[in-house]
Amino acid sequence: MTESNTLSDTSTWLPLDGLAPGFDANKAEPTGDLEGRDIVIVDGRGTTIRHSFNNGRVVWSYEPGATDTYPAGSGDDPYEAFLVDDGLYFAQFHHAHLPTEAVSLVIDLRHGRALAGVSTIGEAGPGRTAVTQTFTPMTIEGVPATGTAPAPTTALIGRRVQWIYSPEHAYEHVYLSPQWYTWQCLAGPERGLADTDENSVWEIRPGIYVFAWREKVIPCASITIADHRDASAIRSHGVLFGLDETGTVPTHFTFGAHGRLISVTVHSDEFDPAA
Repeated sequence: MTESNTLSDTSTWLPLDGLAPGFDANKAEPTGDLEGRDIVIVDGRGTTIRHSFNNGRVVWSYEPGATDTYPAGSGDDPYEAFLVDDGLYFAQFHHAHLPTEAVSLVIDLRHGRALAGVSTIGEAGPGRTAVTQTFTPMTIEGVPATGTAPAPTTALIGRRVQWIYSPEHAYEHVYLSPQWYTWQCLAGPERGLADTDENSVWEIRPGIYVFAWREKVIPCASITIADHRDASAIRSHGVLFGLDETGTVPTHFTFGAHGRLISVTVHSDEFDPAA
């Protein structure tokens, strides 16, 4: 079998848990800044989510608004939080009571805003990846909401970025359109593999974006937040969530990467994917 045919055989691709060892070498040190804080976030439907961060755990409760069909609930889960920028945090937790669901929470204490991202493991099907994601912009109780609310953006389209996750793991991303991006492994156990997958991009602050992707070959998805303000020194924090090699056990781990802008593609107006 030729190398190209080997790479094209998706049945041989590394499972999510096979990627984990060493992949998190460039992860930032988690911050304890949220310890002892109670943070309540509210969305436009009146849904209220309360979080109490203490001793590496978050005690939370979910109270749906009048038009929110998601059931009320509560829990107590381990969490990790990362400092992204002044007053801006990225918190991660995997529900113990519902192992097929994980939360990524962007908390902007300077502007009184938040973005809740929920990744859910289900069944892949026509038009649906195995792991799906929802994003909800919210405000923080007790903090005046200023600036611009988190919103989908096309700002990354046309950019090609190199990401270094560890001394052994390197990838590049090409951001194609509001729905698609292409990745290629440049170094590591997936070297030579590439694919085009679904993505979502939200602007949190000018130059700081949540970038999420959902893979169709491996049952996994990721939510990251990256500071692109210095194109030669981009910094990201992220989480991968999906199923292990058996296809039955949820796998959840955080990571980080250092990136740099390689190039920018500029389309003519009539062929602009962002239009």
